[in-house]
Amino acid sequence: MAYLELKNVHKTFGNVKAVNDFTLDINKGKLVSFLGPSGCGKTTTLRMIAGFEQPDEGTIQLDNEDITIVSPNQRDIGMVFQAYALFPNMSVRQNIAFGLKMKKTPKVEIEKRVDEVLEMVRLKDTAKRYPHQLSGGQQQRIALARALAVRPRVLLLDEPLSALDAEVRVALRGEIRRIQSDLAITTVYVTHDQEEALSISDQVVVMENGVIQQVGTPQEIYRAPQTRFVATFIGTANQFFGKVGGESEVQCSGLSISTRKLSDFTKGQEVVVLVRPELISVNTSQPSADAGNIIEGIVETVTFHGAVTRLGVHMNQQRVVADITVNSAESISLNQTVWLSFKPEVCKVMAVAE
Repeated sequence: MAYLELKNVHKTFGNVKAVNDFTLDINKGKLVSFLGPSGCGKTTTLRMIAGFEQPDEGTIQLDNEDITIVSPNQRDIGMVFQAYALFPNMSVRQNIAFGLKMKKTPKVEIEKRVDEVLEMVRLKDTAKRYPHQLSGGQQQRIALARALAVRPRVLLLDEPLSALDAEVRVALRGEIRRIQSDLAITTVYVTHDQEEALSISDQVVVMENGVIQQVGTPQEIYRAPQTRFVATFIGTANQFFGKVGGESEVQCSGLSISTRKLSDFTKGQEVVVLVRPELISVNTSQPSADAGNIIEGIVETVTFHGAVTRLGVHMNQQRVVADITVNSAESISLNQTVWLSFKPEVCKVMAVAE
């Protein structure tokens, strides 16, 4: 049975449907990310779990208890905000102890727990400092320590790393995942950063316009998107628009693409063929017919991304991107003619309406 359950939750602000029929089960000890563009309803949903917003319809249950209308301070939920929300006039130790004092925890227990969480976030030497004496990454770790000190039933994190620079974000998300795994605490993590969500989550909930588009493991979300929005929002996908021409063929502006069997589509139906850049091979000479789909084009851009180099290739009146390893990058140059090839089985075909 799920530990945290949201059933048919709706939330409207004026004429805007912020969250529409949101239903989700979250198992105990898992880290679940709400992922989507700005305005998709992910933070509103998080705030309803916390109790800062009330659903117009639907229920929220935590450990078999209906908490839909329970006040925030009675839910036993810890929250970490994007802006840290530390008290500037309090030391690190006092900030962490604040929630415990509000709960009238004995002083000896407070001291013990503060030491425990400072050790956990690896900032024991900062206990006597004040927030302005800490870096952004340190402040966010202290905010996390404060939320964990009260031993919440659920931990909520609202875009906790968005104000930090890239290097600190990568390091801190690893720390968050380590701490969450060590404590086995049920966690809901809101982010618009797909890399962040895919790297730390047990489960990802992709949202658009207040609606859940897909729920799955990071691997499922990336490799088997169920809608075109998910396919294009998560990672990069080349899109070839056309019509079904046969049982395993899509006709796209004079280009015929071989695909898996199209048993779910009818001949002449408008579809889009999605192909990930890393699934396309780049050849400097025309490959043999058994390479699958073969398209000739001209290299327009060469962009270095560390482990891979991304090529922008102009072909058949559209631009296609393909990834090659850094070892292969030396042989590809601007304005060079190349042949892109990809197997029929890597093509994801969807109706244009999706």
